Order: sequence, then C-alpha cells, then structure tokens
Amino acid sequence: MNAFTAQLPHRSYGAFELKEWIRRYTFRAFLIAVGLLALFFIGFFVYNYFHQRALALRPKIPVVRIKLSDLPPPPANQSEVAPPPPPTSVAIAGGPPTVAGNPVPVPETLLSPDAKDFANVEDVARATSKGGEGIDMGGFGIGEGTVIAPDTRVQKEQEPDPDEFVFVEKEPSFDYADLQRRVQYPEIARRAGIEGKVIVKVLVGKDGKPKRAFVADSPSEMLNDAALKAVLATTFTPAIQNGNPIDVWVTIPIIFKIK
Repeated sequence: MNAFTAQLPHRSYGAFELKEWIRRYTFRAFLIAVGLLALFFIGFFVYNYFHQRALALRPKIPVVRIKLSDLPPPPANQSEVAPPPPPTSVAIAGGPPTVAGNPVPVPETLLSPDAKDFANVEDVARATSKGGEGIDMGGFGIGEGTVIAPDTRVQKEQEPDPDEFVFVEKEPSFDYADLQRRVQYPEIARRAGIEGKVIVKVLVGKDGKPKRAFVADSPSEMLNDAALKAVLATTFTPAIQNGNPIDVWVTIPIIFKIK
C-alpha cells in the first residue's frame, strides 16, 4: 500500500459512483410510479362518482313486461280493398239547353211557353228528350249517360295500430262511473271469488261508437266477456285532431270487486 491509497476512505470494492446513482434513481423511480398509480385510482373514483351522479339525475323510463300470451291478435290485412260496386248508370245533363222532339206545325199564338225550348234544326242532332244545362260539348250521345267502370275500387280507410301513438288535441271522453255501474259481474266468477282489473283496449270511431275491442290484460277469462260487453255498449266523445274527429284506441280498466 502506498501513501496515495492510504489516504482514500475505506470502501468496498466496486464502482462507488455507479452504485450511488442506482440507489438514488431507483428510489426516485419508485416514488414516481407510486404517484402515478395514486393519480390513476383517484381519477377512477372521481369519474365513477360523477358518472353515478349523472345516472341518478336521468329520468327513469318504466319497463313494462308483457307475456306473449297477452299480446293482441295481429291486425287485419290493411291491403285488402272493398269489392267494386256494380255498374251504375249516371245521367249527365249535357248538350244544348233545348229539348228534342217531333215538331208539330201550330200557329205562333198557340205556342206554349215550354215549346220555345224545342231544338232548332242545328241543335236537334245533339239535343235530348229531357234537355240539357247549356253545356254543349258537341257530338252524339251527350246526355244519354255514362257507366262507371266495373274495375273501379274503393280504398278502405286504414285503422290505427293498437300500440301506435297518435297525437290528438282532445282525448276521447266517456262517463266512467256509468260504465262501471253497467258491468255485470259473472255469477260463476263471483262464486269462485275471482276479483281483479281487466284492461280493455277499444277503438273509438269518428262517430264516438266503439268499432272493436280486445282484452289486453285480465286476472281470469271468466271476466273478459262482461268487460267487453260493457265497453262496446258505451258511447264516447270522439278524439279531435286538427279540428276533425278521428279513430283512436283507448285503454279502459274495468274493476271487478266482490262487495
């Protein structure tokens, strides 16, 4: 050992500066990793808190569960059209405003007022025995009438779907208390102790009369006929849309309770 090495501090064998850097930067990297993880967890909990709060402020939409057996029957085929009407003759009062007939020579003083309407030589070929309205279209056959084509079809007015939303200015109205009083409790259901609420959907026509109805929900089939009869015998005030009455479906609950 020389004099220079004797003056150095006592250390273990190795790269002393490199070991010091490894220790220092390893600790620093550990602190950075722990800080990033802490920020990640804090951000996750903050996001989850505000997300749950936003979900709580949203309006809840009720979920209606129905069974396949409770669904109404499928609507009738709307593409069907009514059968064509039988051919009908429609009289058209065409031609000149004169009456055709056999001229009889008489003195002018003896002419009746209606005799002045007889056709002259120019109009007699287009005049009819009943006279026209002055609409002279020329030609022959004017005023003898036309026939509606046999293949003429009348388009059937489509009914709304029971589950379709129809915006109306005025909902159909009726006397619910009077309807409930007219419900006849089936005796067999009364003896069996069956009670509950029957939901009936009825199509109210433009004239306020029920067109058809069906049971949407019922505690027992014994109550269905009585509920349908009461609803179909009720007179409604029709729904109003754009100032005109329209067909619309109405849901009516019928209560069956043994007193």
